[in-house]
Amino acid sequence: MILHWYFARRFLTSWVKVLLIFYLFSLMVELANQLRWHAEFTDFTTVFYLAVLNSTEIIYTIMPLIMIFASIWLFLSLARSSELVVARASGRSGLVFLFGPIFVSILLSALILLLLNPIVAFTTTRYLTLSQELKNQGRSVFSIGTEGLWLRQGDDDGYTVVRASSANGTGSFFYDVTFYVYGKDGQINQRLQADIAGLGDGAWQLYKAKSWPLSQTENPEQNASVMSKATLPTDMTREQVRDRFETPATVPIWNLPAVIQKLQSAGFSARRHQVWLQAEFARPLFLVSMVLLGAAFCMRHIRFGGTGIAILTAVICGFGLFYVRNFAQVLGESGQLPVTVAVWTPPIAAFLLSLSIILHMEDG
Repeated sequence: MILHWYFARRFLTSWVKVLLIFYLFSLMVELANQLRWHAEFTDFTTVFYLAVLNSTEIIYTIMPLIMIFASIWLFLSLARSSELVVARASGRSGLVFLFGPIFVSILLSALILLLLNPIVAFTTTRYLTLSQELKNQGRSVFSIGTEGLWLRQGDDDGYTVVRASSANGTGSFFYDVTFYVYGKDGQINQRLQADIAGLGDGAWQLYKAKSWPLSQTENPEQNASVMSKATLPTDMTREQVRDRFETPATVPIWNLPAVIQKLQSAGFSARRHQVWLQAEFARPLFLVSMVLLGAAFCMRHIRFGGTGIAILTAVICGFGLFYVRNFAQVLGESGQLPVTVAVWTPPIAAFLLSLSIILHMEDG
């Protein structure tokens, strides 16, 4: 038991060191990117804040790579100090060495899922909102509420609040849409209602629309006009709408089922959110597989030689499995693979591959 706790503590220390290294590196890269993207819109403090927000999501995304580097770091240090040789001489199998690191990786996976996931959801939402406000000067906002979809667009003459009951899967057409047009003084000037509103280039295309002028001196219904087709200027694009409602990383994991149901009720495709939810559940298995993969190539004593090749092989295999997992999820999101197959096949395959390599290395 003492040996297990010792290896567990050493692995946790290695994981923290690798995490700090990757975080500082990603923070510097993000700071450079944010300075290039947003320096003309705001000050350095806000740019640094954006870099911190986005770095959190990056670290969450590359957590499998952090796990495999922590595993390589641990077992290389144990091999260099001959602690693995001493442990084997005491009659312990190589598989026994892994109990402590596996236990820590499972514990870290649970903490990542329960604590880091909501933090990343908050930071991602905050980053998307703040960066969009800086680029559009606070003119466009998108959200999905219990009563439908809400958007806000604006220009120098005022702003418009848009509510739609539902939309198609690409965010190009909205149904049962109401537009509330406000002036510079914040007073509502006009209300428009349309059965269908298409989001085109620089304008809304309204079909079967009705307009009510809202002023204190006029009767809105008497002065209302019915139009078979009308246009309304906008600076919002389909890409902006899709980027906002198709980002499952902005939703904490325990809220994802309700969001999936809400998207389906609104007419949007929730497949990307379904893939993300299943991927979060499969994340612990994949992280454990990365720990086993790093151990499989780095548990040999350095006197046998080939340490550099072993490290390079472990890193290449880790990156390969990481990108295969991401590629399978893309296939799942596009509908080319069933969600369960796309999400669970790479972690299970990575676990079996890592375990088979360890068994071959240790027991032949």
